[in-house]
Amino acid sequence: MPMMRTAHDDHEREDAAPVDMLASLFEARGWPFEFVSDDEIHGEIQGSWANYQIRCIWRSEDHVLQMLCLPDIRVADDKKPAVWEVMSLINEQVWVGHFDMWSNGGVLLYRHGLMLGDEGLLSLGQAQAAIEAAVDECDRFYPVFQFILWGDKSPADALASALVDAVGEA
Repeated sequence: MPMMRTAHDDHEREDAAPVDMLASLFEARGWPFEFVSDDEIHGEIQGSWANYQIRCIWRSEDHVLQMLCLPDIRVADDKKPAVWEVMSLINEQVWVGHFDMWSNGGVLLYRHGLMLGDEGLLSLGQAQAAIEAAVDECDRFYPVFQFILWGDKSPADALASALVDAVGEA
């Protein structure tokens, strides 16, 4: 005997084109967003330390959704070596995605690519998890970058200080 599906089941299993699903998530959460194109959405989310710009770009030919989270940190040339060093230490601890710095302008960002398979659909759960992971990682390591940029700490000291502070606040 076939199982009967309810409307609730359909809602939980709904997948959509990635940009459309992200727009639905942003709208439901009350986060400002705009469509840059049919394949790109840009939004803003308030994190614990800063407002984060979120850019999501759908590459249909590869079935990859690239997500960028920008914590509005620009790195001066004299601080770039220390930031590159601390990013390598941080990226050892990040399970999904990684931190990077654009060579043009020294803009710091968190980047993650989601491979969505042949159908190229994104579920609400995937969208929420990806956005939350990006914001969580930016919140987790934001103080590390600030310790280097404004506190003149070494990369190892900045990382140790930020992690100690995070443990102390829990």
